[in-house]
Amino acid sequence: MKAINQFVVIEKIKPQKRKVAGLLLTEEIDDEVRYQKAKVISKGQICEGFEEGDIICYDKHAGHGIEWNDKLYYVIQYRDVVYVE
Repeated sequence: MKAINQFVVIEKIKPQKRKVAGLLLTEEIDDEVRYQKAKVISKGQICEGFEEGDIICYDKHAGHGIEWNDKLYYVIQYRDVVYVE
């Protein structure tokens, strides 16, 4: 699978459960966080500033899912990438 133009194919990275003062935080706390991490699987030729395999942060409301080889990936636009780790 190869992304084209301004599109980026990503694999979401599930956030680890966090503890604060010995208490396990619920997923509701994570709902307040607008950006999520993902690994770049493929990027279009217009995309600059990151490479395949990089970990990025992107707007969690961006894109849509796509199934390929029985695995779920997501397709977002280049403009939805906030930063690269």
